[in-house]
Parts: sequence; structure tokens; C-alpha cells
Amino acid sequence: MATVYLSAKLPKVASKMLDQAGIDYEVFDGDGLITKDELLKHVTDCKVLITPLSTQVDKDVINAAPNLKLIANFGAGFNNIDTDYARTKGIDVTNTPFVSSTATAEVASGLVIALMRRIVEGDHRMRTIGFDGWAPLFFLGHELAGKTLGIVGLGSIGRGVAQRLHAFDMKIIYTQRHQADPATEAHYNAEYVSLDELLKRADVVTLHCPLTPETHHMIDAPQFAMMKDSAMIINCARGPVLNEDALLKALQGHKLAGAALDVYEAEPNVADGFKKLKNVILTPHIGNASFEARDAMAKIVAGNALNVLKGESAQYIVNK
Repeated sequence: MATVYLSAKLPKVASKMLDQAGIDYEVFDGDGLITKDELLKHVTDCKVLITPLSTQVDKDVINAAPNLKLIANFGAGFNNIDTDYARTKGIDVTNTPFVSSTATAEVASGLVIALMRRIVEGDHRMRTIGFDGWAPLFFLGHELAGKTLGIVGLGSIGRGVAQRLHAFDMKIIYTQRHQADPATEAHYNAEYVSLDELLKRADVVTLHCPLTPETHHMIDAPQFAMMKDSAMIINCARGPVLNEDALLKALQGHKLAGAALDVYEAEPNVADGFKKLKNVILTPHIGNASFEARDAMAKIVAGNALNVLKGESAQYIVNK
């Protein structure tokens, strides 16, 4: 058995770093995502498990790896790992924060533009029934300029979205547990408000908060009811931050004007109801799917593996 096990194929920079260090490692090379049974077979002797956020690392997996020192998660999130149980076993869990912020902010900003200007809907029309020609009232969308963008979570991704969409002359309001300092607010031209006020005022709501017990279904039927009928919502955070059933009902009842989802409650499954709506954009969790971000993430997980195997501390431990 290998010292390091990678439960998914990663950018080549990770294997290159491990090769240069002379580390014995093994990579899952099967089709699709690794199964739990397959994972259990390969962690029995490994000291480091490098895994994507699509792989569940629960108590069974942790118990099957008595020599495990580190679980290096390839992703900013880590809700796929039982971090508390790992700590009881003396196992560090790390993530890859910050390096994917630019990529995710770009996707979120792009979804806002595409949704408000009906770009994806227009592309579909041209690939199917086409159009008769330019007409004054045909296929109207909304300009971003002068509209209010409500950002839930002004972390590194939220700030990136604020910076980009303020350049489109959107007014920026935000909410989170603690108000940002005045310098940060001034830099991003952002106004701090409560969640309720944000939902009532925003023309577009974009979610960039972590998934915790407190944020699970943070946006539910009562919250959708607060929003304008003309408002739209973007989720590039984690699927369960909003209640998809409630969102679908709000869209079907014309209580919201549109939605764009890059993450899902039962990922990778998507409710069929969303697929039938023209005012919904669905993307396959591509927030940080850039060559630049994924290479940077690979360097972090491989670097953490090397540090721990040398008896040094890992970066970005999330379960201290």
C-alpha cells in the first residue's frame, strides 16, 4: 500500500511534487467518482489521504486508516469530511482556501450578467427555433447598472464579486455575522445591512457563505417571500444554504424572476423542475474550475502532504 493515496486524479503539478520528493503514492484511476468500498480498500496503510470535496470521508473511512496523519481536501469547503472525528484520532484536516476565490468570483459575476441579460436562454433559442429578426420589444432583459446586488458573505469570493460588479455600476449591499471594517467597506463600496433588509432591497442576491448548521437553509420560503418578484438569486456557495424545494416553488409561482445554481442540495443530482424553467441557469459546480485555480489547489494539497511526512506542520488546518 502507498504512503499517500489520492482518491481522484489531480492536476499534474501534484504528482510532479510527490515524484520529486520520492514519495510512494497511488491514484484512483477508475471511471467516475470513487466508491466508499474502493476508498476503504486503499486507505488501510496510507499516512496521507488527498481527496476532493466530492468524496465523503466519514468515521468508517477514518477508522479504516490507523496510520493516517492528514486528510488534505482538494477544495475550499470541507463538509465532506467528519473533521471532529478526525481530530479525536489526531488527524489534521486541511483545505485549499483563497486560491480559488478569483475563479469563483468570475463565475458568480458571469452568472449575474448571463441571467439578467438572458444570454443562456438566447443561446438555446438560436440553437432551436431561432428568431424572426430584431424587434423593439423582443427578448428584453435587465441592465446591471443602477441595480442593487446583495452579497451574503463578504469573504474573499464575495469581495471579488463586489469589485467586479461595482464596475458595472451596481450598488453593493452585504450581510454576514460581523460587519467588515470601514476601510474594507469603502474599498468595495459596500453597505452592511441585515439579511432581511438585503433580501427586501436586492435586485440580485448572490450567496458566498460557508455551509454550517447555522447557514443550512438560511434562504428558505420565508426569505424568498421577502424578495422582490423581479429579483434573482445566485448560489455559488454550497447547495444546502438554500432550500431548493422552496426556491423551485417561488420560481414556478413567479415570486422570483430567475435563479442561477452552480451547487446543489443533493449534488450531483438536480431537481427536474429547474431544468424546465427558462429563467434558470444550471452549471456543474464549475466555480473554481480554472486551470490556474486547480493548479494552485494541487500545489497546496501536495505541499501539505510533504510537510506532514517530514514531520512539519500543514497549512490551512480546519480542525485544530
